Amino acid sequence: MTHDLEALRREVRSFLATEAPSGWRDASRTQDDFVRTQRDWFGKLVRAGYAIPHWPADYPGGGRSLAEQKVIYEELAGADCPRLLLSFVSTYHAFATLHECGNAGQKARYLPKILEGETWCQGFSEPGAGSDLAAIRTRAERKGDVYVINGQKVWSTMAQFADKCLLLARTSADGVKQAGITYLLMDMKAPGVTIRPIHQIQGDEEFAEIFLDNVEIPVSERVGEEGKGWAVAQATLASERGLTLMELSYRMRGALGRVAGLIREHGHSEDRGVLRDFGVLVTQVDAVCAIADQFLDNRIKGIEHMGDASIVKNAYSRALRAYSAFGLRLGGMDEQYVAPITFGDLNTGNWMADFMNSYAWTIAGGSEEVQRNIIAERMLDMPREPKGWVL
Repeated sequence: MTHDLEALRREVRSFLATEAPSGWRDASRTQDDFVRTQRDWFGKLVRAGYAIPHWPADYPGGGRSLAEQKVIYEELAGADCPRLLLSFVSTYHAFATLHECGNAGQKARYLPKILEGETWCQGFSEPGAGSDLAAIRTRAERKGDVYVINGQKVWSTMAQFADKCLLLARTSADGVKQAGITYLLMDMKAPGVTIRPIHQIQGDEEFAEIFLDNVEIPVSERVGEEGKGWAVAQATLASERGLTLMELSYRMRGALGRVAGLIREHGHSEDRGVLRDFGVLVTQVDAVCAIADQFLDNRIKGIEHMGDASIVKNAYSRALRAYSAFGLRLGGMDEQYVAPITFGDLNTGNWMADFMNSYAWTIAGGSEEVQRNIIAERMLDMPREPKGWVL
């Protein structure tokens, strides 16, 4: 594996110069077009060795250092390639779960299939268990060699396209909430699984509800011990930190060029107020990139503190709101009439869609309020908020 970072950068740039998809931002594209582009692009990256740099060296393109991974994601962001949205849960969450907690048979069965295009979704959140994940109520009752599942999941990213699901279900109500949760691998084509896409405000259907009616899952598809799924879930949730935030920050900085184009297009090149606000936005985005860089550099050096990722996440979500609001303002009323369909992406240049998506990001991956509590209590050593205290 190459350790010359500049050579790697040239290699990735050369690949992207000929293989990067074009036309994927076309406003006329359909959901089928989106899925086709995602699958084709993922396959190209797998064959080139750039899709899974965080996987072990046993897999094509795996075994790269964090510094090498950073170079790859910087170049992908700089070339404005599509983000790997359809395969994200597969290559991060499913991989981390199986690699760290799965048995040998599960790893051998599923990890190669991910590289062949098998997609996964996550069945964690429920209508009454979002931020408080330990409050899940979906039941798993063991009957011989299978678990029988009944319940509902919600906000499952792209579940309508998934082949498999990382599922949390409650096998016991005894003890604390975190106890009695079991981690299962579910076939999305199994009898009793019903998927209902959620039509969002911007016209997208990035998420779906999953209804489970007497769904049978073999006991062999359990990850870890029965009732010990909470610990397994932590491996899943920790899998995307660092590189994702850095990539998103760099992509937003690259998208500033579209904002500059909008300034010229709408005749604001001499408007001092607009130029001043654009300068503030550029500074804010550059600051987010610097924070994300520092966070990842510290991880490369083995330095990380509880709450570091929360700072990057909140800084990014605030900058994303500022970016999209500024673009929408420049576009005027005409921009608000554009059909806001994005199929799960950010920084599309469809300003109304970007603006509405930016507020979703203040919740996705951990709400801003939760992140602030982590920073206050675990970094600044501030006292916990008293229970029942309402301002």
